[in-house]
Amino acid sequence: MTRQRQALGLLGERIAARWLRRSGWELLAHRFRSGHRDIDLVVRRAEQVAFVEVKARGGVGFGHPIEAVTARKRRELIRSALVWVDRFGTAGETYRFDVIGVLVVGQNVRIRHVEGAFEVR
Repeated sequence: MTRQRQALGLLGERIAARWLRRSGWELLAHRFRSGHRDIDLVVRRAEQVAFVEVKARGGVGFGHPIEAVTARKRRELIRSALVWVDRFGTAGETYRFDVIGVLVVGQNVRIRHVEGAFEVR
């Protein structure tokens, strides 16, 4: 991964975290690591915990950022989330997987938040 892509990814995560906090979510973890996998953001609002994958792009030439969450990535997120729940989960919490796409074009930023983007099967 190039430094430029890495920097865009970090920027996207910061933008998404700020957007979520303004929407009433509490940030529990940023880049929670489980082995070689990570969850970009873990957030809570009331008893709802969301595991959030953030995808940032500098344009739509390769599609919208939301489309970049593959089946393999979903499986990795589920595995990491199970570790997080085992370590930090509490009774009464509900869990879901969200995806936030951050499109950064020049000074313009567009955010698309897909709540409950996928489920554990």
